[in-house]
Amino acid sequence: MAYKESGCCTIENTKVIDSRQGSDSRSIRRRRECLTCSGRFTTYERVEDYELVVLKKDGTIQEFNKTKIIDGMISACQKRNISLQQIENVVQEIEKELIEASRREIESNEIGDLVIKHLYEIDKVAYIRFASVYKSFNNLEEFSLELDTITKKS
Repeated sequence: MAYKESGCCTIENTKVIDSRQGSDSRSIRRRRECLTCSGRFTTYERVEDYELVVLKKDGTIQEFNKTKIIDGMISACQKRNISLQQIENVVQEIEKELIEASRREIESNEIGDLVIKHLYEIDKVAYIRFASVYKSFNNLEEFSLELDTITKKS
C-alpha cells in the first residue's frame, strides 16, 4: 500500500487516526497518518460483494439463486412438519458454506449435495423426496436401495 497523497511519502507504515462508516453504509472512511512524515490522508474501504455462479451439468453458467434452492426444498418438505424458517436457515447455511469454500464458481452438484446433507439431518422423508429428483432415480430398485441405505444408517 504505497501512498502519495497530499505530500505524504510512500512509506507503508501508517496508523489509523479515525474510522467512520461511509455515507453509503457499505464503506468505511479511515483517516490515516504516515508514521514517517506525519502526512495525513483518507482511505475508503468497501465491502466486496462475493457473487457466486453455478456451473450447470450442461456447461452453462447461472447466477447463484437462493430462491431455486428454497423452492426445491419446499417441494420436498410438503406436508412435513418443517417451517419455512427452517428451510431459509438451511439455505443461509448452504450459502455460507459455499462462500467459505472461497470459490466463486460452484458446480450444481455441490449445491445438491449440501441440500441433501441438510435435509437428511432435518427429515428423512423430505430427504428421500429431494434425492429421488436430484439423483434421478430411474426405477424402483434405485429408490429402494436409497431407502435401504437410510434405514441402515438410522
